[in-house]
Amino acid sequence: MSRPLRILLAAQIFLAAVLLFGGVTSLSAAENAPLARGTAITDPDLLRKLDQSDALSISRLLQPERNGNVPLTSDQLFASLPQLKDIPPAIDAEFDRYIAQHKQASPSETIGVGDGFDVQLFDRANLKAANTRFVLAGIVNRMDRAYVSEESCGEIRLIYRLARFETRPDGGSSATRLPMTFNLVMKARDARQVDANGKPITCAEVARRWLDNGDWQGLIGSRTAPHDAMIDRIETNIQISISPKSALHDFRSDYLLKVFKYDPGSKIFVDSTLENQIDRDRILADDALRRDFKDWLLTPANLREFDRGTVLIPEKYLAKAAVAPTPAGFDASALQPEFGMMQGEAKGEGKGEDKNDPIFTDDDVVGALKQAAAHGISMENIRSVAGFQRRLNDVTCSGCHQTRGIGGFHFPGVDWLAENASNSTIVPASPHFFGDQLRRRDILTAFAAGKRPDFSRGFASRPQTRGSLELAGTEYQDGWGAHCSLQNAGSGATDKSFTSWTCAKGLTCQAAAASSRIGMCFIKTR
Repeated sequence: MSRPLRILLAAQIFLAAVLLFGGVTSLSAAENAPLARGTAITDPDLLRKLDQSDALSISRLLQPERNGNVPLTSDQLFASLPQLKDIPPAIDAEFDRYIAQHKQASPSETIGVGDGFDVQLFDRANLKAANTRFVLAGIVNRMDRAYVSEESCGEIRLIYRLARFETRPDGGSSATRLPMTFNLVMKARDARQVDANGKPITCAEVARRWLDNGDWQGLIGSRTAPHDAMIDRIETNIQISISPKSALHDFRSDYLLKVFKYDPGSKIFVDSTLENQIDRDRILADDALRRDFKDWLLTPANLREFDRGTVLIPEKYLAKAAVAPTPAGFDASALQPEFGMMQGEAKGEGKGEDKNDPIFTDDDVVGALKQAAAHGISMENIRSVAGFQRRLNDVTCSGCHQTRGIGGFHFPGVDWLAENASNSTIVPASPHFFGDQLRRRDILTAFAAGKRPDFSRGFASRPQTRGSLELAGTEYQDGWGAHCSLQNAGSGATDKSFTSWTCAKGLTCQAAAASSRIGMCFIKTR
């Protein structure tokens, strides 16, 4: 194992352990706050006040007529809110499926809750406990997703972190964060919303309130529209298991991703497909579906949106759950969601996964790029087979969560439960999250000015800078630990899709694994 890879693996193991045990690091959330100004609420004092006031608790937003001003514990939340009744059994089913698959694949390894098992599961009893509840860990503006629904102007995400509260022998109390987030996704606005003067709320008005740190709270759960008109879905992310390093394998942690779409008719959150989560195994096993997916994606118009990161893949190709293993590394492997779809990847076990029978050959991709160019379409990111392969991974939920994340999370949230949270707290979000804030703020600025935003995004590994120098020299762009482009062996040239992925002065791009294309920026040794 190379030195850079050991450094990367050690960092990911440390961060995953911090998340699992609810620990506190010396990293300050404040140092990243300027990047998120106007686009996210990460101030621990403000989040504490909002949580303790119950104004933005899950129960208050889903059932505003509920009496009392105390957030519900986990056992009460799922038992008393009928909207959530389908969520626990759906999660249980995924756990059962995960356990059965592990026992079949690794019969010699034990799996269960507790330190005595080779694979240690998340304890689902925490979701039915009287001493756990979801605390508000952050609020994120996602108006950059308005391309999904222009009428709603994008989304506002309220992210909650599961925490356990216990009474100490001395009579005091302690709180431990648990490795699960609960993301309540709201529409950024409803067409029926009006301001204090009775005028309709516009996308420009929503953007201005966020950029000015104005009354963004008044837009959430607005009383000028039906309370559930603003609700879109719930997203859950659970560290389903950890496998400590052993003689058989390196450290590994798996994260279960689920989405529950709100059905206004039944007023229930329904188990749904994950946006752009390609169902690899099902597609590879079905010859007709393979051909259909290939034809659909390589159509010039769809390939353009795929390149820009704004593609919306039809549900018939998607999965209802995803497991994101970490660390996944840079090398192509079965840990990555697209593995087996591209020419040259190792042979798998299922039908259609043979390396000689991929869904996409190199010639398919090159031909599609030429066809797009003939239609006058200019590619922003995908300029090679390797670029197409990378987008196949990071367009999915699991592939994106594997890329520059903190374990399997992009927003584990602010730990305001810790003592002196405003001074020393776990970093609230991943390098991918902070690196993307310039693009998101640029989109809000365009909305505020009444212009049509550019919704495109780069690869998850390397953010769009939109002409700003704010990220220069940082880990988010070209500083220590940033992802960079290696020269292709023999050619002395970088891959066309990653030509701009250079390192800052004093750093050099070094291989972090067997990958011949992507490395990491480290200090020159000589």
